[in-house]
Amino acid sequence: MKFPRLYYLCTHIHLIKITQNHMVLFSEDHILETRRRGRIEVICGSMFSGKTEELIRRMKRAQFARQRVEIFKPAIDTRYSEEEVVSHDSHSIASTPIDSSASILLFTSEIDVVGIDEAQFFDNGLIDVCNQLANNGIRVIIAGLDMDFKGNPFGPMPQLCAIADEVSKVHAICVKCGQLASFSHRTVKNDKQFLLGETAEYEPLCRECYLQALEKDKQV
Repeated sequence: MKFPRLYYLCTHIHLIKITQNHMVLFSEDHILETRRRGRIEVICGSMFSGKTEELIRRMKRAQFARQRVEIFKPAIDTRYSEEEVVSHDSHSIASTPIDSSASILLFTSEIDVVGIDEAQFFDNGLIDVCNQLANNGIRVIIAGLDMDFKGNPFGPMPQLCAIADEVSKVHAICVKCGQLASFSHRTVKNDKQFLLGETAEYEPLCRECYLQALEKDKQV
């Protein structure tokens, strides 16, 4: 059977473009192509919203597609593992801990997909690094907190969201009322912006419950 020069086969899940020489599968989730195309994807949200979980999922999909991947995290993050990115649900993937965003460029000469976790803890040089990687044909997937515990934009995340080709805002569940949570409320007394923590230090809250919690904090 000889295919026409170009036709489309449509289903509710995929669009398959068939030519005489090759077939390319377009997924409604993320596009896997034979030709390298750089892009920046940002996964942002509050604590316990599944950011790292989604990063790991996308990176493992890329590995399954036999793409060359490298994952980076800030060296200060040793909560679960020194050399792995680990989600709060204990899913993990091997990673390279680094102190500076510029170090990423030293490991990515033969890489198709770069993953970056806890991006809010990196220096602002990460913005130029990610742009450079994407402009060189590398897919960059970034996960990080978009706001700190005071509700302010966190580190380089606002600029990364601005230059991204795709931004995924994920939500936790408010521990007070069960609504979608966008805020990370710090439950311990510490004014440092950078404070690595887990359930003992933070709780996810919706806007209304977050504002109520801030009022209670002022009264203590």
